[in-house]
Amino acid sequence: MTGVPGGLAAFDLSGRTALITGSSQGIGRTLAEGLAGAGATVVVHGRGAAKASAAASEIAQSTGTVVHSVVFDVTDSQAVDAGIAEVERLVGTPDIVVNNAGVQRRAPIAEFADDDWEALVQTNLASVFHLSRRVSAGMIARGSGKIIQIGSVQSQLARPSIAAYAATKGAVVMFTKGLCADLAPHGIQANAIAPGYFATELTRPLVEDETFSAWVRGRTPAGRWGDTRDLVGALVFLASSASDFVNGQTLFVDGGMTAVV
Repeated sequence: MTGVPGGLAAFDLSGRTALITGSSQGIGRTLAEGLAGAGATVVVHGRGAAKASAAASEIAQSTGTVVHSVVFDVTDSQAVDAGIAEVERLVGTPDIVVNNAGVQRRAPIAEFADDDWEALVQTNLASVFHLSRRVSAGMIARGSGKIIQIGSVQSQLARPSIAAYAATKGAVVMFTKGLCADLAPHGIQANAIAPGYFATELTRPLVEDETFSAWVRGRTPAGRWGDTRDLVGALVFLASSASDFVNGQTLFVDGGMTAVV
């Protein structure tokens, strides 16, 4: 993506294509709508065809842009290969890939189950490897691309019962740096966004737990939970020509949580 335009035009995603994994709900859905609103042709991804298709239709209606949907298992390398082949059939090699799909499992480390560990590693980390490896070939051939991971403040900060989750998110940060080393010479940027505590469908029990919610508000300088829309500006920046010389970085969108003790 050479010939960077000046001013607000640098953030315009018109003519770009974007795949966002895990975007039929939650943070991913907001991110997909944000990229579509910035002009990108978006491919919504999910585990269920009906839900992904419904999200795509709603985003298309709200933004007036073209939105597709695909369904494949991000933890299975062969399924990823087939899924990206379908994406390529729809829009070609995407200009922007957002590795958003993720899960959380909580338990004290002495009680942590093997199945939960495998779920975290496969969904939060292996999927990023499978997707990045598959799309990088087309991006290298084209000479441009944006690969963006959705990490977490837990890549830097630990809490009881989430050691395994924190390990996967820390690995994503280092994998992003490795992608930079491999792909920057080909005109490709790889960066990550690390959200703080955000109110979503999946975190509703925590939001509704007044003790925990009070801790979040007190620990976050901004004094509140994040709204998923708070992530859109950072994503558009990293997906656009405005960030063509930004590579291997993790941008924390956490209301200041990682800046203070």
